[in-house]
Amino acid sequence: MQSNEVILSVNNLVKDFPLGQSAKSNVMRAVNDVSFELKKGEALAIVGESGSGKSTGARILTRIYDETSGNISFKGVPLNTYIEQNGALEYARQVQMIFQDPFGSLNPVHTIYHHIARPLLIHKRAAKEAVPQLVYDLLELVGLSPVKETAEKFPHELSGGQRQRVAIARALAVDPEVILADEPISMLDVSVRLGILNLMADLKDKHGISFMYITHDIATARYFAEKTAVMYVGHMVEWGASDNVTQNPQHPYSKLLLSAVPEAGKAGRRELMVKKGDIPLWKPDSVGCPFYMRCPNASEQCQTQMPEPVQIAPEHFARCHNL
Repeated sequence: MQSNEVILSVNNLVKDFPLGQSAKSNVMRAVNDVSFELKKGEALAIVGESGSGKSTGARILTRIYDETSGNISFKGVPLNTYIEQNGALEYARQVQMIFQDPFGSLNPVHTIYHHIARPLLIHKRAAKEAVPQLVYDLLELVGLSPVKETAEKFPHELSGGQRQRVAIARALAVDPEVILADEPISMLDVSVRLGILNLMADLKDKHGISFMYITHDIATARYFAEKTAVMYVGHMVEWGASDNVTQNPQHPYSKLLLSAVPEAGKAGRRELMVKKGDIPLWKPDSVGCPFYMRCPNASEQCQTQMPEPVQIAPEHFARCHNL
């Protein structure tokens, strides 16, 4: 059910965090000049290692954090204007988040029924007498049967994969347009990860839900998402159609991520194309390419000048002086 309708639009997004209690000028820049569009029924994968700004961007979109600068639009309307006109609760209904830890995001003293019924009641999605059947329908939709027995259980009585399915059902309860999935499979057993990805793909394809899929695993990005953006130290360094980014990576950091993916039938360690170097603490006055310290092809220009985006193909862009 993918369409050309743009649900979320982000332009030149910046987020700074203060370092301790010192002066305002002593800040770190967690997100720097990030721009992307998310269309209805489309999945955008945000890929990068810890500290790359992936989750910070999602928390800005859910209004957990305010942006330092930049423009965000929802359904073609500036986000602050949309919230003023429709209310923060309505925006929260339409943009839901699935967190990395399926146990930490569920209240251990409440049943599964409570977790799914509560958003239905808060957002007034159904009359009280209709809630039980809706809860059971949602559990059925995410593959948790038998539904009545599952609803009566507590989070600790379920497996990690089952708990993540509950988190997905809770997000679906309010009929969202967008789901921000923050590392939804990283804490699950390998054997159940594919099931969760297939569930999200089914929701995307059959129900038209847009996904922003945050992950450190570039291999799953290609499997699930139509588009992929690779982030490093708060910067988008390569982005475009997932097939282009993963099959023909151009930025040295994208190549590094792909070289770290295990390949079936190949034993032993592979050489990673990267220099040993520190990951920089990026600040508003930092200059150059953020990957300079670790890039095997870095030049003096890379140290002093931020690369401009280069178009490699119709749906493929990267920031690198050596392209």
